[in-house]
Amino acid sequence: MGGVNAVAAWLGDCAREFARRADELDELDRLLGDADHGTNMRRGTEAAGAIDLSETRTAAEALRKVGMALVSTVGGASGPLFGTFFLRTGAAWPSQVTTAGVARAMRAGLDAVVIRGRAQEGDKTMVDALAPAVRALESAAAAGQDLSEALPAAAAAAERGRDATRDMVARRGRAALKADTSVGVIDPGAVSVAIIVTTAATHVR
Repeated sequence: MGGVNAVAAWLGDCAREFARRADELDELDRLLGDADHGTNMRRGTEAAGAIDLSETRTAAEALRKVGMALVSTVGGASGPLFGTFFLRTGAAWPSQVTTAGVARAMRAGLDAVVIRGRAQEGDKTMVDALAPAVRALESAAAAGQDLSEALPAAAAAAERGRDATRDMVARRGRAALKADTSVGVIDPGAVSVAIIVTTAATHVR
């Protein structure tokens, strides 16, 4: 996902996937939170997908615009967290796209989310999918893999992290208020991360 055109294509796919799965995400959030995560992410990705990128020169700038759209349109805690991820990732996005550069940018985004959300792996949040994805990218960079190999590996890691939240006890956010009944439910934020990384992996340039 190196150029503006690739970001725009990814945004379209991402928005369509969130529209398709909004009810599923709302149901997961009904069990853990306010039952609106899917609706909020659909609204946010629709807004991001509607951004006019014709005057945007770099992928870094496009990703920052995505972050601002998510902050302003996604409700609850998800807007600031997902928006922060894209703002910080965009700020660190490399001018010459390499696996190592993308890994550094996504690490910056992950670190910002951890600071803002005060969540660690194992807390049953989006971090549980995002952190494995970043580590997979870093491992791929260390092994000299091309981004066309690295991003699908990161997507697979995000999906494994997503699935692992099923057995976790919620420790952050509104889900923590339902900690006693949270085991057995996949975290919707982790599902959203997996959607984002998986759709991005199809637009490697």
